[in-house]
Amino acid sequence: MYMLNPTYFIYMLPAILLMMVVQYYVRSAYQKWSKVPARSRMSGAQAAQRLIQRGGLYQVSVEGVAGNLTDHYDPRTKILKLSQGVYQGSSVASLAIAAHELGHAMQDQEEYFPLRLRAALVPAVNIGSYLGWIFIILGFLLRFQQLAWVGVVIFALGAVFALATIPVELNASARAKRLLVESGLITGDDEQRGVNNVLNAAALTYVAALITAVLQLLYYASMVLGMGSRRR
Repeated sequence: MYMLNPTYFIYMLPAILLMMVVQYYVRSAYQKWSKVPARSRMSGAQAAQRLIQRGGLYQVSVEGVAGNLTDHYDPRTKILKLSQGVYQGSSVASLAIAAHELGHAMQDQEEYFPLRLRAALVPAVNIGSYLGWIFIILGFLLRFQQLAWVGVVIFALGAVFALATIPVELNASARAKRLLVESGLITGDDEQRGVNNVLNAAALTYVAALITAVLQLLYYASMVLGMGSRRR
């Protein structure tokens, strides 16, 4: 019922608008540079394999996965999963995304601390997304403000997770840009500009996610503060 509160939309409208703009920017960047063939003529899968060999990541394998921009690295199975457009495509965008995901594989091999921190937060965030509401609702039903504040603190884990994600993604992108140039998969200022455009657009989605999480947290906090005002 709290989601139907008009105040919720007042808090979240800036985040919704920001996310729409960022998603449009990401799609535009990807569509533009997915039409520009890389001079190396390598597909995303081939580029990933070359970078795996170059980096000595022999435990990492590459697979195609259904969907559009569903690319990700699974640290549990050590599999680099690339969407079909990236896996098969030989565009500047395909190489940029494949190299970015390989950057996560390198972080995993090096036990990069921000990546470990983010992974450690996942179970708490998943559980907290349910428990937070339970504590807030119980706090309101029982008129127990301290209990509702526990729910707000639990929800804060989502904002912490979003914050922890940003350095992980920025580092993976920085690795990708360096790897592509050093390996010769990307040459020329125009291709480098395309790689930067695609990866910088993707990075904005994580900034937007952080802003969304913070605004949502502020809304929950305002609810509980309002509860205390009504009691007085």
